[in-house]
Amino acid sequence: MKFTQILTLVGALALTGLCSTATLAQNKGDDTLLDMQQAFKRGDKTRLSALLPQTRGHVLEPLAAYWEMRAKLDTASESDIRSFLTRYAGTYYEDRLRNDWLLLLGKRRDWATFTAEYPRYRMRDDREVRCYALATEAMNSKANVAEEALRHWYALREADDGCTYVAEHLHSGKQIDGLDLWRKARIAMDANRPRAAQAAVDIEAPRQSEQISLIHADPAKYLDKRVLALTRSRKEMAVLALIRLSAKDPDDAADLLNRRWSIQLSPEERNWTWAVIGKQAALRLQDNAASYFAKVQKDSDLNDDLLGWKVRAALRQGQWRQVLTATQAMSAESMKDPTWVYWRARALMATASDATQRQEAQSLLRNIASVKGFYEQLALEDLGQSITAPERPSALTAAEKANALANAGLQRALYAIQIGLRPEGIREWNYSTNLHTPGGMNDRELLAAADLACQRQVWDRCINTSDRTKEVIDFDQRFPMPLRETVVRRAGEIKLDPAFVYGLIRQESRFIMDARSHVGASGLMQVMPATAKWTAKKIGMTQFTPEQINDREVNVAIGTAYLKLVLDDFEGSMPMATAAYNAGPGRPRSWRNGPVLEAAIWAENIPFNETRDYVKKVLSNTTNYATILTRQPQSLKARLGNIGPRPSATAEVNKELP
Repeated sequence: MKFTQILTLVGALALTGLCSTATLAQNKGDDTLLDMQQAFKRGDKTRLSALLPQTRGHVLEPLAAYWEMRAKLDTASESDIRSFLTRYAGTYYEDRLRNDWLLLLGKRRDWATFTAEYPRYRMRDDREVRCYALATEAMNSKANVAEEALRHWYALREADDGCTYVAEHLHSGKQIDGLDLWRKARIAMDANRPRAAQAAVDIEAPRQSEQISLIHADPAKYLDKRVLALTRSRKEMAVLALIRLSAKDPDDAADLLNRRWSIQLSPEERNWTWAVIGKQAALRLQDNAASYFAKVQKDSDLNDDLLGWKVRAALRQGQWRQVLTATQAMSAESMKDPTWVYWRARALMATASDATQRQEAQSLLRNIASVKGFYEQLALEDLGQSITAPERPSALTAAEKANALANAGLQRALYAIQIGLRPEGIREWNYSTNLHTPGGMNDRELLAAADLACQRQVWDRCINTSDRTKEVIDFDQRFPMPLRETVVRRAGEIKLDPAFVYGLIRQESRFIMDARSHVGASGLMQVMPATAKWTAKKIGMTQFTPEQINDREVNVAIGTAYLKLVLDDFEGSMPMATAAYNAGPGRPRSWRNGPVLEAAIWAENIPFNETRDYVKKVLSNTTNYATILTRQPQSLKARLGNIGPRPSATAEVNKELP
């Protein structure tokens, strides 16, 4: 029996409790694994090497061996690395170490070894590794890899060696030009990433790059000293300064561009700069954002991010023709995004002058209409259909379930999660279910893997895995309802829609009972300590202590009470209450000021990416949960309504609400 088969068998027995001796051995090894995790975090190579022998035969031995090898990778011999790759061949950790090794080879410019090893790399999900690979392809075959290289480089927010290296190589070979480099610098400056901007400028204008820090610190001062922009690089540096200034005050940047710089910049430079100013105004929900975008003479000069903000600003002003032209200028990839498909269809309907355009709009809606997400659901309703639960797929067979149970990667992942190594378990689970790896899963296999996670009550892997099926949808997997009696009872007591509660929990914690966010929110409903204390007092929970927030019943009681208070404060508006739950009540109170908008337009204009995505997902989840709980057709639009300034006749804002 092969090593991986032994680990699979032992892991399966341990997880099912059918082998007491193996289980005892595993449990003893668990403590060693947890010690090794801490040693790995500390970079303690000696401790890792000392503990490794104690993990031999443990189901998570590949993880332990990875930690030990990864900690010494920069000094390890090639033979030691290859010995690890051979011993753990076929596992996630073989490919994880190969990923790390390829990064090291790239940094060392060992292109011969990199080129030989890269074809064996299965994950293919590391942008920097891919950039190194593109550099070797350009070196070895003179292939034109510029488009893909730029796509990866532009997507990275921070400077990295791999994508910067391939950009420099392609620039020297004249496969990318100065504008490509300056666009990276602009994107980085707009994202408040001066190091990434400087790395790009270093390639094209090294004598200018040291000024990036000056621009970032005080763009107005930089622009004031440079009234005349004679060279290409000086004009581009002025663009970077205007971009930085617009982040501080878009109106000041617009005034300076109009008075001093517009005549000196090229049409492309002006278009990009006006678009960034428009974006910054849109992020502040300023009414003049659309007017700044109107100064852009050529939408094709913009990237998808700027075009997306042009759409949002136009939606707020009801400028459907601008919505249409901006969505039509997007890249082929973005034009497939349901967000922009939906708004392009709506713009076509609003501006249609003949039946052909209306038919095109209907076709676009049909292409995305489903229950899978926010805009897909809106498309269904625009086509005159209600949102209903899809027919369940045929039941999994015993053989399909057995195959999932026997999957070595899934077993290791579940075991890691079970003993508290959740991040490590999640990474191996995702690798094991990924279509791009050997044995990658089809829809039926994904359903079986999701079922295994559900049975183990690892709800986040259950949901995420089931979410990835293409042709079939199992609502019971995608929208599970742990603690149903508790949630439904508590929601009923305070007259809160239980579907709304479940929709929020699914997005907040994925039903991970002990979930904790990076800002300190805890439990199923991710309640902040101060909010929990305030809410407990508000609802008469006099004996509340902070550690109780991780108790399931207490967490649900406090979370639902706070959600109801927020919902009441926003006159029953689910979109605003959802935004308040995520970003605090003060922000949506401000965001509602301005024109009365469809809630979908209001949500799309939320300035925070996280909150915008959160609101759409919670409301989509809520609608789907309602179909399950009521067994009746549902409407997302009915939950959205319109949003505008607070009616003067309503009660005053609850200023105590945290």
